[in-house]
Amino acid sequence: MATQPNIAEAKTFLGHPRGLYVLFFAEMWERFSYYGMRAILIFYLMQHWLFSEEKAYVIYGAYTALVYITPVIGGYLADRYLGQRRAVQFGAILLVIGHGLMAFEGPGPAQYPELAAADMQGGLFINLFWLALAFIIMGVGFLKSSISVMVGQLYGEGDIRRDPAFTIFYMGINVGAAFGSLLVGYLGAVWGWNWGFGAAGVGMLLGLIVFIWGRPALMGRGEAPNPERLAEKVGGVSLEWRVYLSGLLGVVVVWFMVQYQSLVGWLLGLFGLGVLIYIIVTAVIKLDRIERHRILAALFLIALQPLFWALFEQAGSSLNVFTDRHVDRTLFGWEVPPGMFQSLNSIYIILLAPVFAWLWLILARRNLEPSTPAKFGLGLVQLGAGFLVLVAGVAASGSGLTPVIFIFLVYLLHTMGELCLSPVGLSAMTKLAPARMAGLIMGTWFLASAAGNFIGGLIASATASGAEEGSTDQVVEVYTQIGWVAIGVGVAVMVIAPLVRRLMHEELIGRVDHALAGEGAIGEPAATGPDTRGERKP
Repeated sequence: MATQPNIAEAKTFLGHPRGLYVLFFAEMWERFSYYGMRAILIFYLMQHWLFSEEKAYVIYGAYTALVYITPVIGGYLADRYLGQRRAVQFGAILLVIGHGLMAFEGPGPAQYPELAAADMQGGLFINLFWLALAFIIMGVGFLKSSISVMVGQLYGEGDIRRDPAFTIFYMGINVGAAFGSLLVGYLGAVWGWNWGFGAAGVGMLLGLIVFIWGRPALMGRGEAPNPERLAEKVGGVSLEWRVYLSGLLGVVVVWFMVQYQSLVGWLLGLFGLGVLIYIIVTAVIKLDRIERHRILAALFLIALQPLFWALFEQAGSSLNVFTDRHVDRTLFGWEVPPGMFQSLNSIYIILLAPVFAWLWLILARRNLEPSTPAKFGLGLVQLGAGFLVLVAGVAASGSGLTPVIFIFLVYLLHTMGELCLSPVGLSAMTKLAPARMAGLIMGTWFLASAAGNFIGGLIASATASGAEEGSTDQVVEVYTQIGWVAIGVGVAVMVIAPLVRRLMHEELIGRVDHALAGEGAIGEPAATGPDTRGERKP
């Protein structure tokens, strides 16, 4: 095995290895493409493919759920066989193909108004669309879990530059997501779907080019754990290529599943139940009392994930459609395309994450910092408050359009809730899980996020049930219900937080790492702590 260059001897730029900036720009362009596409996907499903509103929401939820499931598989294959560099490169190639296929929309109702839903939802082009989603989902699976691991590999143990490096990296995530939502949201609404999706594809291609071009700056990090084994052939095909072929087979499986969304729900339910039973049995049989307590605390925090993300992810589905139909989007004389408001979460994170990091530190110095479960409760309360603020805005506007200021307020409250929950939770998972179960617990964390996204699609579909396009009654009713549910659960969590905190045995594992500054776009974790390896948003 080749010797890796010494980290201490690496060339630096602004005090960090040059490889950090390679990963920064590669991830920035990947997030540009992903969140750019996300800004217009729900409208594409409804306006081009003529899916009903309810069906479009379920498809969207299944798609985003699969985006969370596949990084668990991709991360496993990278750790065991490929290494992170090959996994990222292969994932980027799949993403370029997927985003490229999205640009082939075929004839649609914009050109031929006489086309019916049955005409659009059959034939070659709809299957190309499903295939495009499948390539994107598998591409995210191989890329997302590995690229953040490579950031950590650029630094030695105890290197004080490690936390700032992840902060720089997560800024790239959010800059890409904000810029992608703005540009693709504009192009898709004003110039046409193929312009929007084409721009997302170009962004992903730029990310791949940056990653390949900058390989020397990575200093050999992220290579296969056993290169000799990777070259072993069976039937003339190396193990490396067998892994790649398995990824392509995964594209076929996902292509099928994304068309039959109920299968995704069954997969999440059965797999989640199996993992839960395994963790509980392992905790009872193999762990000591303190480790068992910590696992129970981790499972409690994980159990809150589906609720939070099911409501938070209304941003790309029902809230996006609400903004299009019922909000006065005129700013400075220009009617802003609805998808462009998706950038608000990323912009707020860039502005607020340092504030939250500072706030936790100040409170900790005064022994006033909320515990991890209390922060989860605060996050849920703010999430619910966001929906109720929007409901109040609808009521205040009467039968007219809702003022756009309420959309800014919703995203502000939701982002603040996100910063209270997700980065804190990621840090807690790395500290609560025993070393031999760390990967399993982190995978369960993301599996719960996947479940939240799928449930979010079902909740979004409820906002459309029986509602006419010009009416806000149904969405107001659903938003009122989920707003109060989130607040109620959040308050209950804060009440029992002292009990959960005792289960965590924080006096033995130390305080939660306050360097965790926040999340990436729409839930993208900063992964700033030395033990943090995952990213919530694919």
